[in-house]
Amino acid sequence: MLRIRKTRKVEEMLDAALSGSFRESDYDESELSRVETKWKRFLSTSALSREHLEREKENVKSLVSDISHQTKTPVANIRLYTELLRERLCREEDTPERQQEIRMAEEIARQAEKLDFLIQSLTKMSRLESNILEVRPKEQDLGKLLEECIADVAPKAEKKQIQVINNCVDNITAFYDFKWTKEALYNVLDNAVKYSRPGGKITLSVTEYELYTAVSVRDEGIGIAEEDTAGIFRRFYRAESVQQEDGVGIGLYLTREILRKQNGYIKVKSTQGKGSEFFLYLKRGRI
Repeated sequence: MLRIRKTRKVEEMLDAALSGSFRESDYDESELSRVETKWKRFLSTSALSREHLEREKENVKSLVSDISHQTKTPVANIRLYTELLRERLCREEDTPERQQEIRMAEEIARQAEKLDFLIQSLTKMSRLESNILEVRPKEQDLGKLLEECIADVAPKAEKKQIQVINNCVDNITAFYDFKWTKEALYNVLDNAVKYSRPGGKITLSVTEYELYTAVSVRDEGIGIAEEDTAGIFRRFYRAESVQQEDGVGIGLYLTREILRKQNGYIKVKSTQGKGSEFFLYLKRGRI
């Protein structure tokens, strides 16, 4: 009987710990056996660790929100004043000095865009790593997802005269969060445009497998060296061959993490100088 009582007491303590409601004050150490006492101390330590982690998570969440909020206005002001400066310079008499000042203003604008992109990327990365970002997948069609990503990247593609072809057929579904999967796919598509040669072609297609639906993004760009394929999904990784291109090495890392959070994954197949093909695998159901 005593053994049954002790077992029940330990089970009650464990249940309380699992539910997050364990409180050391609920248990009188003088009434507990030696094993139960040790178990209580272990659960108390675990509860404190859990509380500490929750506080840290809230602190990170607050810090990320503060950084995002506090940098938004300065970056917007830099953009505004740079545009006003360019407009004023365009009205002045054309001289070598004016041309140089216009180029300097354009470089300021470019760097402001890069800074804004970096801040947004770091904010998203922090939310992912702190589990603040909530991914809510549901079963839905893939057609709209591909269409919106193509529309978003169209201005950059048109500037380089790159043709983006969508081979996705109707009524193909997957289990995914629209907002964040769009972010993931756009990162891959944006890279395809960035590293494609002018006049090239990018092809999107979708293949259904038993457990996954795979979205393929194939380009005819510069490709990826074999030694770099293992590193391109790490944060801040940049291959030696693209060091001169704009970017901070976060996009593919974010894509991988977004897919991972909804039980998907990403793969790449590439030949240097002949292009790359990225495969984004999305679950076909909840299981």
